[in-house]
Amino acid sequence: MTSLTGTLALTRFILRRDRIRILVWIVSIVVLAALTAVGIKGLFPSQAALDQTAAATQHNAAAIAFNGPAEGLNTVGGQVAFQFGAGGMVLVALMSLFMVGRLTRGEEEAGRLELMRSLPVGLHANTFAAALTVAAMNVAVGVLIAAVLIAQDLPATGSIVFGVSFILVGLVFVGVALVVAQVTENTRVVYGVTGAVLGAAYLLRAIGDIGDGTVSWFSPIGVAQKARPFAGERWWPFLLVVGVTVLLVATAAAAAVRRDLGAGLVASRPGRSAAAPSLGNPLGLAVRLQRASLLGWGAGVLVIGMAYGWIGPSVDTFIGQNKALAEVLAGAGGGSLTDKYFAASFRIIALIATGFAVQSALRVRSEETSMRAESVLATPVSRWRFAASHLAVAFVGSVILLAVAGLATGLTYGVAGGGMQSVPRLVGAALVYAPPMWIMIGLAIALDGLVPRWVGASWAILAACVVVGFLGAVLHLPRWLQDLSPFERVPQLPAGSLTLLPLLVISALAAGLTLAGLGGLRRRDLGRI
Repeated sequence: MTSLTGTLALTRFILRRDRIRILVWIVSIVVLAALTAVGIKGLFPSQAALDQTAAATQHNAAAIAFNGPAEGLNTVGGQVAFQFGAGGMVLVALMSLFMVGRLTRGEEEAGRLELMRSLPVGLHANTFAAALTVAAMNVAVGVLIAAVLIAQDLPATGSIVFGVSFILVGLVFVGVALVVAQVTENTRVVYGVTGAVLGAAYLLRAIGDIGDGTVSWFSPIGVAQKARPFAGERWWPFLLVVGVTVLLVATAAAAAVRRDLGAGLVASRPGRSAAAPSLGNPLGLAVRLQRASLLGWGAGVLVIGMAYGWIGPSVDTFIGQNKALAEVLAGAGGGSLTDKYFAASFRIIALIATGFAVQSALRVRSEETSMRAESVLATPVSRWRFAASHLAVAFVGSVILLAVAGLATGLTYGVAGGGMQSVPRLVGAALVYAPPMWIMIGLAIALDGLVPRWVGASWAILAACVVVGFLGAVLHLPRWLQDLSPFERVPQLPAGSLTLLPLLVISALAAGLTLAGLGGLRRRDLGRI
């Protein structure tokens, strides 16, 4: 028996078990790329519109920091690469880190890997099967994105280079996650450390792109963008990304033989001899379990809010010169162009932050399926109290994230020259999106309590809201279809006026869904699929 015995069997098992999750990741990223291409073609119907936007963006440091080097912006392909390139690479990196963490350290932490290793399975078989699966997912994403862009009549060479850049960035973060999974014995740490590496890569790329480009070479995202899709393509930067990937995978393989099963290269820090008093109740335990996630999401919305605030003072100049972009913001109330920009920005931040809200609500389900909930419910704690503790973190955490985003946007806007008097107004404009986030929490717990088999549909609903929120105006979706998203039903502050009725209705629906989910959770069998 070799160290890779059983790899193909484990790969088939992973594909069978996680086929829905795999398809959702691949289809979501490819569809976003396709919608971006369609939207760009609709947004810039003439060469004059492309030239105007290229001229306005060429020296806009904030836009470059967000998206990458402003190259080939006078072409549809260049605009697609600029608008979707950096963001799409972040998505494939997230796909890679979450899937690798789940299939390696997650299996080990849950005890399933020990059962598999009791069979004729080699030392590296599970890790290699996980790497093969996630690598195939990245290849599928890259190939399909290239095919979609070619189908949209974009140049074949640029489309292929663009697709390959997604593949290689995803593979780099497969390697990063594999290495971190050998170092720590906690799945959440794998997600956190790899996510921090991703954040650093994005930051280095942004710093390099608004400078002379040197720092970008220290980021896999920056190096992949050096291939210049649709702007005079070059292949040699990909060799650097391939070399880093090979080095990371080799490091992970060497580290795997130097640790015990279930342990990490770095021993976990022993806890205190006595637990904190707060851990003696379900709410304190829920806060402890979810605080790292809340801090991570908080850091993310903080950075996004600061970036949006920094752009604020230049919105009138940047967007006002482009009728196509101004048309996209036309539905965000009747205020000034800057106010419409902030209204659209807070809607985007709220959609992103809703990822935390849904994740936090579904923590009830993950605690149940991992059988940790049984230990809590074996004490004098009711199911209602157990679930409500995690939901409390979701509801309050969503408000905290919005407040952080609003405060970061307002303060940065003030420092950039917009005036500090706008801070309270912008914080309020962000908080108005709390009810739509709450209704997503209600939907998640309702599915968990009533039809747990379909609990994953909460992510699909959020994805639909994201498509509507990001691309609804660009794709000219029917108004009735856009209005199905709760994020489109709230007052578009600061551009519009505050009306309480829609907020009260959405909050009431969120409360009703939450109570229905808690009622179903109390009545169904624990561990029901």
